[in-house]
Amino acid sequence: MSEKLLDEIPSLDLADFRSGDPQRKAKFVQDLGEAYQNIGFVALKNHGLNDEQTQTLYRDVQAFFSLPDEVKQQYENPELAGQRGYISKGKEHAKGRNTGDLKEFFHVGQEVDDPNDPIKNEYPDNIFPKEIPTFRETALQTYKTLEAAGKDVLRAIALYLKLPENYFDDKVRNGNSILRPIHYYPIENPDAVPADAVRAAEHGDINLITLLMGASADGLQVKRRDDKWIPITALPDQIVVNVGDMLQRLTNGVLKSTIHRVVNPAREKMNSSRYSIPFFMHPRSEMSLAALEHCVTPENPKKEADITAGEFLNERLIELGLKKK
Repeated sequence: MSEKLLDEIPSLDLADFRSGDPQRKAKFVQDLGEAYQNIGFVALKNHGLNDEQTQTLYRDVQAFFSLPDEVKQQYENPELAGQRGYISKGKEHAKGRNTGDLKEFFHVGQEVDDPNDPIKNEYPDNIFPKEIPTFRETALQTYKTLEAAGKDVLRAIALYLKLPENYFDDKVRNGNSILRPIHYYPIENPDAVPADAVRAAEHGDINLITLLMGASADGLQVKRRDDKWIPITALPDQIVVNVGDMLQRLTNGVLKSTIHRVVNPAREKMNSSRYSIPFFMHPRSEMSLAALEHCVTPENPKKEADITAGEFLNERLIELGLKKK
């Protein structure tokens, strides 16, 4: 595995994995695994989203966030700990911080169609804004497309880890994944917000992997092993896919959940909006995140106590300020 420090994240083609060509598939698996051991991020094309689908969702998302705050807040339910519907400005902060991020967002969760799957009872119903009648369909279509891409990325990860290709399949079936349209709202007077407030403070994602649809402005940065921040850029036909803390924990740190952030633009551009739409791929709550046996070695001793995905998520929601103890 290359130990070199990268100046940009590697670009991969999911069509190689899906091609049916053993050589193309094996190269994809190796390249993905090396990227995730090194910097924890890749840019991925041929993920299944098309331009029309992306543009339609962004149109609906921008229409929702353009609504008055009092209208948006009708779709906010504090009892759900931010797991469905609207989460208003400044509510979420990074782990270890008290200052809220300069963002508002909306959560769309799993729709369980199988009446025989008891996991259905764990999830609250989705909340959709009646002011944007197409929002539900476009959001759920995007959810399913990104979920399908995520399942294939996890299959490639399983092969890289010398696990059966379908290792993650049952663990993410009807998993607790979240589609999160985010609005980094305009700041008309930068002096009116806390001096340390940023669009998204440095953090690692909670989940197994994150699939991020192209953001509408620059600002996303990732922290290399030498503590240098490098910009994350993706071409219009790419999404960014990164390792989350759950996968890092499962692999005992073999795969890296890299710290990243969204920095503020130049002061004169603070009055502009930025939009992004990550899909946080979560497993079912009962999945064990105990370190895989073959990822624990004398050179890499076990780092974390055993915990389930549901327990880990609950801990993090409290740390992020979305849930009360």
